[in-house]
Amino acid sequence: MSDPFQLSLTALSPDATAQFAARLGEGLGAGDVVLMHGPVGAGKSLFARALIQSRLAALGRWEDVPSPSFTLVQTYDLDDVTLWHADLYRLGDPQDYVELGLDEAFEDAICVIEWADRLGPLTPPGALHLTLTPGESADTRHLLFHSRNADWRARIAALAEGERHGG
Repeated sequence: MSDPFQLSLTALSPDATAQFAARLGEGLGAGDVVLMHGPVGAGKSLFARALIQSRLAALGRWEDVPSPSFTLVQTYDLDDVTLWHADLYRLGDPQDYVELGLDEAFEDAICVIEWADRLGPLTPPGALHLTLTPGESADTRHLLFHSRNADWRARIAALAEGERHGG
């Protein structure tokens, strides 16, 4: 771990939000955990869906990516790693995530977690946090990436580089 860092980006459309998700998804591997925060309607599901669909598309596959609001967890086989998409909105006790198997998934899968604040003290310390907030227009979203894990610093900086070079 190291000093915390953060990067703030603005997406002016749902497509721009999806492009940020796809670029982040390209570099994710086993043990990477992305914890998403933000109010209802902030774009957490859109971001997760775009990230997952871009990873599947890179393998020449397409799947419907439903929100796991009721199932709590959906998994996707990416050949060399499994991607877990969890929506913890309905999670009552942070200990419940152990029953879902998330504690093991944090070790060897890619995990994209909506409503990550529900993890409480069980939040993985090396995770990347993404806070999405609605912007000035209906389609604008502000994305704040932050972590204490130095491994994320260069990967997130690459998102800003892509933005400066037009995507």
